[in-house]
Amino acid sequence: MNEWITLTVNGVRRTVPYMAKESLLEILRDALDLTGAKEGCGYGACGSCTVVVNGEAVKACTLRGREKLEGIEVLTVEGLADPEGNLHPIQEAFLRAGAVQCGFCTPGFIMRLYALFKSKAGATEEEIRVALSGNLCRCTGYEAIWEAALLAQELLRGTPFVERRS
Repeated sequence: MNEWITLTVNGVRRTVPYMAKESLLEILRDALDLTGAKEGCGYGACGSCTVVVNGEAVKACTLRGREKLEGIEVLTVEGLADPEGNLHPIQEAFLRAGAVQCGFCTPGFIMRLYALFKSKAGATEEEIRVALSGNLCRCTGYEAIWEAALLAQELLRGTPFVERRS
């Protein structure tokens, strides 16, 4: 028998069925059809499932348990673009820098940077490297991702940092 949990996703309060031990990633993908976060490893090593929960970057495949999920606020990559479809500056930076190849890891990197720059817009290069070290990519060799991170920080400096919700 399913229970129900309520959480806010991309600014919308949602009540969804919840089965014991279901992860946030499973809820996002299966119950809410938000497929930006990907399951790469299933145990928190790759970062492909990274979303922002209550302002912090979290690997959604590792967040389980009703007590950890009930009432949380989640921002996914789908929630970054504005209602007119304009990309968030971090998304724009990834496109401009050519940091999107297969795209599997891209949402996780974008959400990790979003959380970092939201909490510390003036993050140092070392802080950016440390933040990015929690995510893996098999295509880009990381140089394009690094360039996208630096470009994103520059774009954000020229743009008022406003959370965009769909």
